[in-house]
Amino acid sequence: MTRLWNDPADFADEMVEGFAQANSQWVRKVYGGVSRSTASPEPEVAVVIGGGSGHYPAFAGLVGPGLAHGAAMGNLFASPSAHQVECVARASNRGRGVLLSYGNYAGDVLHFTEAQEALRAEGIDCRSVAVRDDIFSAGPHEREKRRGIAGDLTVFKIAGAAASLGYDLDGVETVAQRANDRTRSMGVAFTGCTMPGAAEPLFTVPEGRMAIGLGIHGEPGLAETGIPSADGLAELFVEHLLADAEIPDGVEARGGRAVPVLNGLGSVKSEELFVVYRRIAQLAEEKGVTLVDPQVGEFCTSFDMAGVSLTLFWLDDELERLWLAPADTPAFRRGAVDSGALAAVEADGESGAEGDLPAATEDSRTAARLIAELLEAAREVIDENADELGRIDAIAGDGDHGIGMQRGVRAAAAAAATLAEQGAGAGTLLTRAADAWADRAGGTSGALWGVILRTLGAQLGDTEAPGASTVADGVARASEAVMAYGKAKVGEKTMVDALVPFADTLAQGVHDGGTLADAWASAASAASAAADATADLMPVTGRARSHGEKALGVSDPGAVSLALIVTTVGSRLASAADVSQ
Repeated sequence: MTRLWNDPADFADEMVEGFAQANSQWVRKVYGGVSRSTASPEPEVAVVIGGGSGHYPAFAGLVGPGLAHGAAMGNLFASPSAHQVECVARASNRGRGVLLSYGNYAGDVLHFTEAQEALRAEGIDCRSVAVRDDIFSAGPHEREKRRGIAGDLTVFKIAGAAASLGYDLDGVETVAQRANDRTRSMGVAFTGCTMPGAAEPLFTVPEGRMAIGLGIHGEPGLAETGIPSADGLAELFVEHLLADAEIPDGVEARGGRAVPVLNGLGSVKSEELFVVYRRIAQLAEEKGVTLVDPQVGEFCTSFDMAGVSLTLFWLDDELERLWLAPADTPAFRRGAVDSGALAAVEADGESGAEGDLPAATEDSRTAARLIAELLEAAREVIDENADELGRIDAIAGDGDHGIGMQRGVRAAAAAAATLAEQGAGAGTLLTRAADAWADRAGGTSGALWGVILRTLGAQLGDTEAPGASTVADGVARASEAVMAYGKAKVGEKTMVDALVPFADTLAQGVHDGGTLADAWASAASAASAAADATADLMPVTGRARSHGEKALGVSDPGAVSLALIVTTVGSRLASAADVSQ
């Protein structure tokens, strides 16, 4: 278990602060993560990596000369928000463009893609490479759906080396994608991992059994078997990785040269890894594969998970040269970097803070105060149900939905309370609460709730008292925006399954002449029924997709949490209506 923390909600923030203080030779703390504390003599393409915290040395431990220029760091097992990614990218940009690279998870894809679009809108050339090395998460003909696990190291290293050698953005993107196409990984676990402050692990493995095909966020494995010997595990890894149907063209012609990365996921000891590697090396020789620069240790962890993964990175001449190029970071060093040629980077004051409040009418300020109260009510109901949301999420996901929702709604409620006191209008309050939710929660839920509040805020504005039709129109637009942003549709076992009937029923109730409170109550009932009905659906998108039938019989946690919030808000609206009469 994880034993050392203060307030679990502050763990990630305090970890980043301590990491930056301990490694100031390489990094400086910026809003959203860390950026290099030194600059190379000539401007380079900025390679910005990132993902959730809890995976050290991924991601911050890989920032330094010859590797990444910055790391956007989300909360525990939750992707950083788009705002955080943007801030790290701006702090790391040196005028030659930015390459974003991250694991292929729904929340990361949403946030990094949004950040890429925002950076491009500012005139910064920005590209993305989503790492997808996990062979168990999708078949060879659906490689675009594969997750990113420990193979992110090879993609990040190749991109960083190319940038340090002066490649332009096109060149860096090209070699990073080629490294991505030539990287294969497979992981197993003997126990789950436990978040700071949690009493139970995110998942469990029966005594004497081993989960195969696990993710790095506490997702349970996709299959289960008895625990093999160290040799048996090595043979399992090599068999599956060599059998993957997408081994790159030309590998056999070169005699099969590959970098092996044997990765401990948190509590498997180095000595155990060496015993496993011994047999991997024997098998590689037997099969005519030449292993280049073997890496054995911890490269992408999952707190205290007892697990192991093997990555094979198939080389060509250019990729081998880039892999062996010098790098100097807190957790990964290769060759000799000329530190005397590096210049210190001064802090630029990037804080991510918002500017002054726009002007607002008294009607809008009154609405803002009510919205702040509603967000506080949402906080209360999520706090009461966080454990249950985590429990149902752990059955076919990673178990962090309750924690993520708590972080997000607490941040939004706190921001809203402050903004209401300062005299913000309804639109500004919702927009900034949206940013607070997305920044603090990260992950898919953080992204989508940010979209909901931001879209509703744009509809309400700061100049008028929002009536029932304005609110209904805003919710309808939010529903459409969520589907456009997350690409999910009704019937795919996501939040959308509850959001769409909520928005449609609310619009119909207002159209029929009902009050906002009455229409909202009917819409909340529709959302709750729809959330319950997701138990009969198979997941199509999101992390639960890989677990298929495990998700049957369990309601989607995103739909459940939305139903809880809109039901609570409806009760408060009804109370407010009674008081006003």
